[in-house]
Amino acid sequence: MDQTVGDPRTDHRALLAAGLTVVLWASAFVSIRAAAAHYDPGALALGRLLTASLALALVLAVKRVPFPPRQAWPGILTSGVLWFGLYMVALNWGEQEVDAGTAAMIVNIGPIVIALLGGWLLKEGFPRMLLLGMTVSFAGALVVGLSTSRGGASSLLGVLLCLVAALTYGAGVVSQKPALRYASPLQVTTYGCFVGTVVTLPFAGQLLAQVPQAPLTATLNMIYLGLFPTALAFTTWTYALSRTTAGKMGATTYAVPAVVVLIAWIALDEIPGWLTLLGGAICLAGVAVSRRRPVRPTPAGAGKAPTAT
Repeated sequence: MDQTVGDPRTDHRALLAAGLTVVLWASAFVSIRAAAAHYDPGALALGRLLTASLALALVLAVKRVPFPPRQAWPGILTSGVLWFGLYMVALNWGEQEVDAGTAAMIVNIGPIVIALLGGWLLKEGFPRMLLLGMTVSFAGALVVGLSTSRGGASSLLGVLLCLVAALTYGAGVVSQKPALRYASPLQVTTYGCFVGTVVTLPFAGQLLAQVPQAPLTATLNMIYLGLFPTALAFTTWTYALSRTTAGKMGATTYAVPAVVVLIAWIALDEIPGWLTLLGGAICLAGVAVSRRRPVRPTPAGAGKAPTAT
């Protein structure tokens, strides 16, 4: 099932899918902020995953998608437990313990983890432009984080939870790549989401108790998180991942902080400061650098006119 990474015919489709993923994941931060005030971290994660699982199950039934082959299941199970399950709970919980700026700075270690694990375990190597771009983007993420941090002491528990979120995110992405050799992006996303739902089922009691008490807007935000940033965005993510390297996909997510700033500006009327705008611009510049292909030296004699004889 895996597509040829270097195929230029699929690269533009991969970029489009990655771009849609970035926008939807950025919008998730606004919805999480609205829902987290009324739902505990585990309950919010379970409600989001249940919504996504129902939507994806309906798509599977309509399209009559077969069960994933046995070879894909190690990656599906690993990504389901780490990324769909533990990551979502740890991130929701961590953001309640530290301010958003601190959380953003720590979680943005994730793409670096992806690049390192992808280069080592997936034999993707460590392209110079990718590492340079990620360094620039991480610097931009630090600037955004510092500009949005409220200052003061951060909870050690919150820092550790955000670190867990970064590590499980990175490991979950890398585990998806081998699964895509045998299963389609829809299969990998759907069954990974099913696994994540099972992992978060211990929070079912919290969810059942909090749904009647939460305002309708909070519940609608939770449903939105399940339908779009999860069901749709994770599918477009795996679609793009099947057509490029894990390292490049990880670097692409550094555009998320810049898009979050823009969405918060439009939707919440949160006017960003100049330092936040600078950080967002640096993030985008780093993503552009990471996607560039290195210039190959022209072979000696190439392009010269033939000598007359």
